[in-house]
Amino acid sequence: MSIHLPIDIRAIKGFLAAHEGEALYHLAAEASSLGPCLEVGSYCGKSTIYLASACKLTDSVVFAVDHHRGSEEHQPGEEYHDPALFDQQVKLMDSFRTFRTNMRAAELEDWVVPVVASSAVAARHWNTPLGLVFIDGGHSLEAAMTDYRSWSRHIVPGGYLAIHDIFPDPADGGQAPYDIYKLALASAQFELVETVDTLGILRRI
Repeated sequence: MSIHLPIDIRAIKGFLAAHEGEALYHLAAEASSLGPCLEVGSYCGKSTIYLASACKLTDSVVFAVDHHRGSEEHQPGEEYHDPALFDQQVKLMDSFRTFRTNMRAAELEDWVVPVVASSAVAARHWNTPLGLVFIDGGHSLEAAMTDYRSWSRHIVPGGYLAIHDIFPDPADGGQAPYDIYKLALASAQFELVETVDTLGILRRI
């Protein structure tokens, strides 16, 4: 299946490699027939555009969960801080305005449901079965565990769990996403489908 994106994805801020995004697109195109998709950690919407473009094919939606205050590494003084996304008035990160601008520019607003809340708060009363959950939120162990425990249980049998930034070697990156990836496999509820660079794709058994 060819990739059809409505915007130049290279112009969208984010940390998702192109081949990882293409893998998400193909995955969402399949999974969205099982139920809506959900991502944790939207930032400026790079991954959202891949997912929503695929959901558009089946007239499904992607729920984009993010408090838009940035993860640990996005805060002032940290490695991935972007001053352009810092709200000087309230002295906090705010990527939501850029996210909305990008969804509008991509003409994907009818296939994206922004959920502006922390992962734990958004999941508190969640009851909708999901065809795909993509976890790309905070990289602390607490944040990653919260994302996994909050959302993996809502994936339908045959649906998918995708986890970004998996680094088996600690020298390459933080271990929290890899830890929840191993936890999912050890649970016997998921089986490995494939890995694409740092993206791990698992299927709910």
